[in-house]
Amino acid sequence: MNMRSIYQHGFARVAACTGHTALADPPVNAAAVLQQARRCADEGVAVAVFPELTLSGYSIEDLLLQDVLLDDVETALQTVVAGTSDLLSVLVVGAPLRHRNRIYNCAVVIHRGRVLGVAPKSYLPNYREFYEQRQLAAGDDERSSTIRVGAVDVPFGVNLLFTAEDVPGLVLHAEICEDMWMPVPPSAEAALAGATLLVNLSGSPITVGRAEDRRLLVRSASSRCLAAYVYAAAGAGESTTDLSWDGQTMIYENGALLAETERFPPDDRTAIADIDLDLLRQERQRQGTFDDNRRTHAARTGDFQQIAFRLDPPATDLGLRRRVERFPFVPADAQRLAQDCYEAYNIQVAGLTQRLAAIGGPKVVIGVSGGLDSTHALIVAAQAMDRAGRPRSDILAFTMPGFATSDHTKANAHALMRSLGVTAAELDIKPAARIMLEEMGHPFSAGEPVYDVTFENVQAGLRTDYLFRLANQRGGIVLGTGDLSELALGWCTYGVGDQMSHYNVNSGVPKTLMQHLIRWVVASDQFDAGTAATLTAILGTEISPELVPGDTPQSTESTIGPYALHDFTLFHVLRYGFRPSKIAFLAWHAWHDAAAGAWPPGFPEADRGEYDLPEIRKWLEYFCRRFFQFAQFKRSAMPNGPKVSAGGSLSPRGDWRAPSDGTAYAWLRDLARWES
Repeated sequence: MNMRSIYQHGFARVAACTGHTALADPPVNAAAVLQQARRCADEGVAVAVFPELTLSGYSIEDLLLQDVLLDDVETALQTVVAGTSDLLSVLVVGAPLRHRNRIYNCAVVIHRGRVLGVAPKSYLPNYREFYEQRQLAAGDDERSSTIRVGAVDVPFGVNLLFTAEDVPGLVLHAEICEDMWMPVPPSAEAALAGATLLVNLSGSPITVGRAEDRRLLVRSASSRCLAAYVYAAAGAGESTTDLSWDGQTMIYENGALLAETERFPPDDRTAIADIDLDLLRQERQRQGTFDDNRRTHAARTGDFQQIAFRLDPPATDLGLRRRVERFPFVPADAQRLAQDCYEAYNIQVAGLTQRLAAIGGPKVVIGVSGGLDSTHALIVAAQAMDRAGRPRSDILAFTMPGFATSDHTKANAHALMRSLGVTAAELDIKPAARIMLEEMGHPFSAGEPVYDVTFENVQAGLRTDYLFRLANQRGGIVLGTGDLSELALGWCTYGVGDQMSHYNVNSGVPKTLMQHLIRWVVASDQFDAGTAATLTAILGTEISPELVPGDTPQSTESTIGPYALHDFTLFHVLRYGFRPSKIAFLAWHAWHDAAAGAWPPGFPEADRGEYDLPEIRKWLEYFCRRFFQFAQFKRSAMPNGPKVSAGGSLSPRGDWRAPSDGTAYAWLRDLARWES
């Protein structure tokens, strides 16, 4: 397989096309369609969608009833069909076609020199500026029939699904303009029947506010139907006798906007995006109620007709025409990030407030290191006390320096505890650690510089042991500080260690989101200026367990790899179940060029790195081994804590339930396939 090919990774490239309409001049419109179609095919587009009544123009009123025009439409349609004989793209073109005793507003699906089928418009508007029933017949009752196109009878109906045999998951359904505005649109039934790509050929004249209405409907349809939705509206050239046209195009996938073009364009415009068929399939598999809904409506969804075709997509590197967030847990859009941080922070505060109230209002015991995670847990606890009307002195905060604790982090811990007004204390764990290491016969006790995992975990375990005993002594609960990313990798000390607490407010927060949450707390004035200043100072702290002494501070990421890549992998494994080879493909597009794409607001310039494929491959394997084969036993015994991100949680009572004795072999075999 070509690891750079979108079609090898479950994507399909689609296009929404609009352009200048030649009113009642089908030959000119046919030529314009083929011109855009060739450009789309050259770019590897699988499906290209054009506006309603593409070949005649939408706004021609009673001219639709003229035989000379309809004859020209049929001739122009054959021109388009013949012109696609050597093109990759499936074209979905609008045309008025005669059938029985009426004229139907149709979406004609064309591929490689033949008409695959014709879908009529179901619902014809006859209100306000619309008068379609004067000329056209509604097609809502047409199912699995045939229509004569040229010299061939082809499938005709609103229940046609066009399925690519060689692109798994690419199943197309077409509806037309007004159909989308219905309480139960044809596309909803089609999605339940298996359609993943819903397309809409639209005329839709523009009035103030209508563009937002269309966007709302397209986004909603793609979200509810767990599908991609491609929308193409008529633009320049349509009649302005009483109306105007904006040529709006957009492509949504599962509620997310992938691409759109400028409105009111003077010439051709094409929105192109790569839709993720794997993502849609995974969403439908995971959301079982989607198929339950299909069973409820089986009488309608069961009679959809499948029309197969072979796309023969290119296996070459076409790039990737969609935005891939570097930090899938951290949106680069400033407004979206602020909203996410507001919600995440308040989810944590509300969770802790409720837990404290439910168990009789104990004090909170917390270890404060001066690092990001414990800092954030402490400010969540302070806010919870404020909301409960309790004094912050009910938070018993301890900084517990060990053999490698730096003056910098200890000073920050004291400054934060002081500015928040909590009950603060310092408890030096080194004497107890020396006794334990000596009684164990550890080489360190004899003066040897042996800093192994036992040396580290003695310190981590003592800190947690002290916190639990302090909680017993002073009527409190231990508040956990470990985050989602550490749980994913098992980067925590099991049992009497930082893996355990009475309640962990950070268990649903990935490491890459943590700094942004603290930054949002500062920016939104959740605390006074002194606290904000300390929080800002803490933001620049190196991620480190501070357990091993030395001239160079211990760096977590130099040992286990960059959290940026691990969180990227975690999101796509946990949320969508993607295979490692696909995650690598996405990670390369997100991370190979630091100068390309958007970064989250406030992300330090100096930290904006990039990764090549070998490094991505290395840390993917590391993640797979730790996540699937090692760390689950720690997650199976994790304490309570609120789910925060839509990306998922790792609670064995929630989003992730897996055996503690599983293996990573399947995921490692997929990575080996990448190398072959």
